[in-house]
Amino acid sequence: MDNTKDNSLERNKKIDLLPSEIENKLKDKNSNKDNYNEKNDYSDNKDLTMNSKDSLVDDHKDNNEDSIQSSDEYNVDTDSTLIETTEKKKYKGKASQGLALNNRRKDAISVKEEQEGIIRFEVVKNDGKPDSMVLLTGLKNIFQKQLPKMPKEYIARLVYDRNHYSLAVVKDKMRVVGGITYRPFEARHFAEIVFCAISSSEQVKGYGARLMNHLKDHIRSTYDIQYFLTYADNYAIGYFKKQGFTTEITLEKPVWMGYIKDYEGGTLMQCSMIPKVDYLHLYDIMDIQKEEIKKKIKKMTKSHIVYPGLTCFNDKVKSIEPEQIPGLLEAGWNPEMDTMLLPEEQPEEENELITIMRQLVSEMQNHAQSWPFLQPVTGVADYYNIITDPMDLKTLSDNVDDGQYTTLEEFKVDAQKIFDNCRTYNESHTPYYKCANKLEEYFNERYQYHLSELE
Repeated sequence: MDNTKDNSLERNKKIDLLPSEIENKLKDKNSNKDNYNEKNDYSDNKDLTMNSKDSLVDDHKDNNEDSIQSSDEYNVDTDSTLIETTEKKKYKGKASQGLALNNRRKDAISVKEEQEGIIRFEVVKNDGKPDSMVLLTGLKNIFQKQLPKMPKEYIARLVYDRNHYSLAVVKDKMRVVGGITYRPFEARHFAEIVFCAISSSEQVKGYGARLMNHLKDHIRSTYDIQYFLTYADNYAIGYFKKQGFTTEITLEKPVWMGYIKDYEGGTLMQCSMIPKVDYLHLYDIMDIQKEEIKKKIKKMTKSHIVYPGLTCFNDKVKSIEPEQIPGLLEAGWNPEMDTMLLPEEQPEEENELITIMRQLVSEMQNHAQSWPFLQPVTGVADYYNIITDPMDLKTLSDNVDDGQYTTLEEFKVDAQKIFDNCRTYNESHTPYYKCANKLEEYFNERYQYHLSELE
């Protein structure tokens, strides 16, 4: 069933993001650009080609710029209580920013090519039309090539499935060079990104970031959706982080569990979209805000004043009092600052170890087979008679926060107790035993990955 809304009128509404004077500057800036189509109409009963510009967001260089995910078809009634609970936690997680300013040159390529008509972005679904089938087949071929571990039949089934939609990057007339396949769950306010890939010959041009920004604006304007969820493989995590995704999942599990399919070895990631951000004009907005902030700072401080360099040392003066340095007093310095004790910093290596251990705990907690191990065992009479050295993910996390592990090896010893204890207490045919095996395999894989990063 097609649940896409016709929101062409909503697309013309003003986004109240900035003070009015900044909005006017953004409007003036856009009006001076050539060949700009001010309105993107994503409605299904109209032309689905998106022609817009002005977004410069960092892209990912890896040849595997993809997310390995999948999706099952479910028919489960919406639990309004869960949705209400989730809405209260909305935007608590890391919101989508896409602020990699040091890669603007690369991102400018995709924006310029879109302005010149070299590439375009089209929303497509299996509606039986010849053009739609050509684009979907092009997407299927790219996904099958870029995601070699996924069964080809499985990719084809999801791309052509009528519950799924795709956003394609198209060159020439109908040549697909990349895209995203997604499934919206509007009643639960999230969309699942199922596949994401750019052809290896077209990478490092900013297509991936531009594609994601188009998807964000399209999804937000078409559905009542504020979140993306996706399972990313190790190669795709970097790309998704740059697009505002995080491994900190703020959506309640009952909202999404059973609606998206797990991918073994993948990492669940979430993106929370900021309601009033126009992602296709993100850099224009940031540039204007940056200039306004500079003006405000100039009114409040003298930090913009450049003083002449000190010349007293040319006269063989060995030292001077700090207050004699021009501008230092004006900057707020006072003699007490020389006697202030700075907090003792942890060694950089120790900080990195703690970060890795926390990441490993978080990855295990988000794994589909972690549910038996999230909390200490309770309500089982003989458990602690058999298991004398219990361990669970909450206790493991608390130990990391308390600084009880000085090496990754010490951390791994306690993590291993979770799996060994489970197999000691439970029979091999039980779901608990099987969960322990799967989570252990996943933990060892992630442990080796983080260990290689540390080296």
